[in-house]
Amino acid sequence: MPQGSQVRNELSGNVDGPVVQAQEVHGGITFHVHSAPLDDPLFRPDQMPPLPGWYVNHTDALSFLDSGLADATPDSSGIGFSVVSGMPGVGKTTLVCRWAGTVQDRFPDGQLFIDYAKLRRKKGGAVSAAVRACLKSLGVGDAFLPKSLEDLTALFRTRSAGRRILVVLDDVDEPAQVLPLVPKGPGSVLLVTTNIRLGELSLDGARPLYLEPLDTDSGLRLLAERCGEEAVEAERDAAERLVVFCAGLPKALHLVAARFRNSKRLTMSRLAEELADESRRLRGLSLRGEHSVAAALELVYRALPLDAARLYQALGWIPGRTFDAGTAAVAAHLDTAQAEELLDVLEEASLVDVTEDGRFRLHDLVRLHARERAAGAAEHDSEVGQLAVVERVATHYLALTAFADRSIREDRLRIGDLEGLQRGAPDPFAVDGGPDPLAWLEAESANILAVLRDASRLGLHACVWQLAECFTVLFLHRRYLEEWTESLELGVTAAAKAVVPAAEGRLRSLLSRPLMDLERNETARAELEKAVACAEVSGHTALQASVQEFFGRYWDRFDAARAVEAYRQSVELNIEAGEWRGVAIATYFLGCAQDAAGHHEQALDTLRRAHRDLLARNDKRMAARALAATGAVHDHLGDPGTAMRVLGEAADALREEKASHYEAQALVLLADIAGRTGGALETVREHLRRAYEIYKTGGSLEAAKLQERLDLLDGTG
Repeated sequence: MPQGSQVRNELSGNVDGPVVQAQEVHGGITFHVHSAPLDDPLFRPDQMPPLPGWYVNHTDALSFLDSGLADATPDSSGIGFSVVSGMPGVGKTTLVCRWAGTVQDRFPDGQLFIDYAKLRRKKGGAVSAAVRACLKSLGVGDAFLPKSLEDLTALFRTRSAGRRILVVLDDVDEPAQVLPLVPKGPGSVLLVTTNIRLGELSLDGARPLYLEPLDTDSGLRLLAERCGEEAVEAERDAAERLVVFCAGLPKALHLVAARFRNSKRLTMSRLAEELADESRRLRGLSLRGEHSVAAALELVYRALPLDAARLYQALGWIPGRTFDAGTAAVAAHLDTAQAEELLDVLEEASLVDVTEDGRFRLHDLVRLHARERAAGAAEHDSEVGQLAVVERVATHYLALTAFADRSIREDRLRIGDLEGLQRGAPDPFAVDGGPDPLAWLEAESANILAVLRDASRLGLHACVWQLAECFTVLFLHRRYLEEWTESLELGVTAAAKAVVPAAEGRLRSLLSRPLMDLERNETARAELEKAVACAEVSGHTALQASVQEFFGRYWDRFDAARAVEAYRQSVELNIEAGEWRGVAIATYFLGCAQDAAGHHEQALDTLRRAHRDLLARNDKRMAARALAATGAVHDHLGDPGTAMRVLGEAADALREEKASHYEAQALVLLADIAGRTGGALETVREHLRRAYEIYKTGGSLEAAKLQERLDLLDGTG
């Protein structure tokens, strides 16, 4: 991992959104993290992709979209709903985003953008992921996102009601991707782009627009914007032929213009002659990119200094969409200072883009070209080959993720021994002014997942399972279920291929958590059964204890008696292994299971012991949860007075630990007991109001239920 780099802090942002923090610390790490959500849940999202300065209007199409605003007025009950279809490359996304930029004032509550093409490339449900993304943009916290698509859709309707928003769904390929995201607020607009004509949506009120390719005059204006008026007028006949050969597709015309601008020798007449040959035309105008930009990129590439060209080659193999200078240095076997200088050279050559937060990225087509150059160079320089680059980058991320993991949860059970890897390496999270480890993991999560995928394909099994194990600490705090599931599945496969049964058992047991949250209970049980077998083969007692705890949490859903037995085994195995925090946590879960099974006296003793042991280990958050569970048991034993006193103490402790979700649960139980036992109505209202505010802030559906209860208490329901 590269050394060096002084800490630099830069705060940027705007009045309409959260502050963005960009930092660079030891090892060249940079990251892009939003501050805590605004107190006002109605902050205005603005997610339309940035567009180039040049644009040739589809005048009629823009007028069509304008006319849709007549259906979307704040004083009506309707929304605007249009579907823009057309062949790939015709400019559907550009049209919609350009229009959105002209009508921002019509949507005071923001503009949302979903790219279904990207979501379909990920594992998991694209529609659920899209609705989750929109809910997060409307202020719903991760902990309050429902699991099922039905509940997600219901919550989106609730959160969009009363708001005037624009929702753009890009690259839709089936109606089911649209209907859950129809906004409910009067004056809102839903725009859909698609390569196919989704006539079924007309039944739901959609206005269809088929976007035609540019006519000759519009195509010539586009070429003039990109190549200059003089160049087009000097060879007008040839320019007109280029528009015809490009079939009026803006994307194809941009590719032609790029070739023309990057060569002093290439004329429009010569381009037209080349494209007149039908056997060469698709290669020259390929919208998939590899051949369409090869000539232009090759000219720029060949003008690079050798060390910049070598860095360019290595960058093509970096997994993920963006990277920082430290990762670039690792990829090319450079120090960070050298990498920064060469990245400047590549930026000047327009081969690398710099993002708003100071990171770097390659355009998809540029990345393909870089890989092609790297493949050729690898014959005499193995350091720029895919395996070598991905292995270095994966090791880099493994070290950083391991540091972040231990910064967040030092006492968590781990199978991987990374002491040798971390020895002597700078810990960026331990220095003054370093990034928050959880924020860094969240900002880098997409790149880490990309590293896991590429490293898995290349057979870097030891690195994959160790990285998956460290990475899971993010998901214990941020429940991105699809990503968590995929990372653990990759880790399980890698551990099995590396024949490390302890690692396989640990990762399979962890995998049961997101699977159960996704209601894939049978699959979760199968993973746990395999985890038990792996743990027994490994002879790792602490692991066997942990797997039994996970199995107990599975049985909590179906069989309280079997849950009690699993937790009891976990306690005994943790004692045998000397894992005293594991003993305390398993004891807490055991007490909850005993209470659920009707063994309330036993549960009270067990939970008191868990509370005492957790406090002794300074785990105040879990201790507060144990105290709340103790209060619930007192209520089950017919002692509401003691139950309310204990629950009140637990709610205060949970509030102090910022465990708001668990605090809300304790407050609702307090209100239930007070209402049932004739307590003061104002006390009931106070507990419910506080719980309501917690759920409302997090965007939970529970808020609506509590509002109904409060309305009944106030006589307005």
